[in-house]
Amino acid sequence: MGKFEYYLIGINVVGFILYLINMWLYNHTEKGNVDSLLTIVSLFGGSAGALSAILLFDRKSVKEHMMSRVFVLCVFVIQLVLFLMYKGHCADTLNFEIWRVFIEHKYVLIYLGIINLVTFVAFAIDKMNAIGHRSRIRIVTLLGLAFIGGSLGGLLAMYLLHHKTTKDYFTVGIPLSIPRIQSHTVQH
Repeated sequence: MGKFEYYLIGINVVGFILYLINMWLYNHTEKGNVDSLLTIVSLFGGSAGALSAILLFDRKSVKEHMMSRVFVLCVFVIQLVLFLMYKGHCADTLNFEIWRVFIEHKYVLIYLGIINLVTFVAFAIDKMNAIGHRSRIRIVTLLGLAFIGGSLGGLLAMYLLHHKTTKDYFTVGIPLSIPRIQSHTVQH
């Protein structure tokens, strides 16, 4: 392993510990948290550590710190793509012929169509339940549907139905989760 890999291990250990400290501060103090420090550490490569802490110890979603979770997840995905590119797992050429991917892999188009429809319907049901003061769909479910490919359906529902447009974890998180599909990935 080189210096870069040791750096990534170290910064992710820091991200893991910092998220645990942040979680403890949210639970035991009125206004204490280290969100800005966690944001900086995540940007410098510690998002995998913070995400690991979330998955292991903080699986219950709370609105007050949902934005930091969305941010960590989005930064993690971006850093994962950059890391794979650094390791040589990238396309020979960059192109924007996305329809060719759908033609070659029709199941991807079918999956994206279905998940976007499901996401749109979930947002619509949540909007109707909000109006009728009934039980709502969990935020983590709506965001999860967007992150697994339903981001276009979520965006469409947000702005057509005027739902969740004032929540920063939706207005920032869903556009960041729009998938970028590249064809011809080769391993060197």
